[in-house]
Amino acid sequence: MEIKRDRYLNKLISYMWDGQVKVVTGIRRCGKSYLMNTLFKNYLLSQNVSEEHTISIALDLAKDIRYRNPLVLAECVRETAVKSKEQLYLFIDEIQMSDDVPNPYNPNGAAITFYDALNDLKTISNLDIYVTGSNSRMLSGDILTQFRGRSDEIRVHPLSFAEYYSAAGGDKQEAFDTYAFYGGMPLILSRPTDAAKMSYLQSLFSEVYIKDIVERKKIKREDVLSSIIDLICSSVGSLTNPTNIANTLNTKQKRSGENIVAGNTVRSYMNYLADAFLFSECKRFDVKGKNYFDYPNKYYCEDIGLRNARIGFRRQEMTHIMENILYNELIIRDCAVDVGIVYSQDKDAGGRVTQAAREIDFIATAGGKKTYIQSAYALPSEEKALAELKPLSLTGDSFPKIIVRHDIRKRWYDENGILNIGILDFLLDDGVV
Repeated sequence: MEIKRDRYLNKLISYMWDGQVKVVTGIRRCGKSYLMNTLFKNYLLSQNVSEEHTISIALDLAKDIRYRNPLVLAECVRETAVKSKEQLYLFIDEIQMSDDVPNPYNPNGAAITFYDALNDLKTISNLDIYVTGSNSRMLSGDILTQFRGRSDEIRVHPLSFAEYYSAAGGDKQEAFDTYAFYGGMPLILSRPTDAAKMSYLQSLFSEVYIKDIVERKKIKREDVLSSIIDLICSSVGSLTNPTNIANTLNTKQKRSGENIVAGNTVRSYMNYLADAFLFSECKRFDVKGKNYFDYPNKYYCEDIGLRNARIGFRRQEMTHIMENILYNELIIRDCAVDVGIVYSQDKDAGGRVTQAAREIDFIATAGGKKTYIQSAYALPSEEKALAELKPLSLTGDSFPKIIVRHDIRKRWYDENGILNIGILDFLLDDGVV
């Protein structure tokens, strides 16, 4: 089964021969290797690039284990490239498995790493370099810092609903229901039973993601890390901050003395989870004041299926699930996403005027275009509809405004010019935002 990932493939194609190292990043098992080794390589072959003009190295395989030494890697590839008069493409998979080795010319100096090898190889004019890496030792922040502006990052996400549906097919509503339950990790499509899908997603957390972070960051309190993950997953889209999470853990788990969890510990662990692409932080933005709030913020899981698996596929609140899916879709569309805050002047029971903060679920900004978006599973009454519309009416500007709903199929504009659109229509039409 071939899954189309045209958004990322086109980015790779646009970066060809720009003199930079192309770095494919993202959560583990989201399809980075498939993008590089299958989709992009097939594109090159379709453009009459000979197989002999590609160099493929898989550091997770025994046949290429010698290349885990960055000095051996650089020497062998350089020798091949210098001898050739043709343009060559270098693919290195699982770069995080590269070893740091002592500097043979200065044993007491800094170790030689794969960053050194790639920075050396990128100076070869007939070599175009592409690498993927899992985030146990190759997070986005690390590699972009090391390359100091000499790399292109292609951030890959789990399947969007459009990508998922292009492979799954069938009835759109049934496909969405399955997607909202199991998410978009690519291998879900090949798992034969519900039990197999559930087991796969649950094992990703326990056997891959948590172990990666614990090993990389030398986590001493794995139980705390695990509890933070559980808490965020059970409350995606809710306002919180590290202090609140620490207080919740201490109270619910009746921690005392040396077992008390400090806010700073939670803050560090949450940063590790974000660096590992497991969760994203969405900040609150004052629409008229033009400034960000420090706390609290919202957190969303990179894949809704992973979130559901972590809480045992219980508490399937479609309002939160739909909101998480919409957030991920906007990120996939390369939008900068914030939570919008606007204020209204309301009267209390005594007739006194008070200022009330109202929330716009998402402010999506891309290419200088701003769009306000409300996520509404259903608007069964006029009162509910007014509650969703009220914040949009308070922005004081004319940027597009959208309400994404689960209870309608055809899109339409109301008398205020606000687009009402069904969730399936929105997810399958990336021209909307």
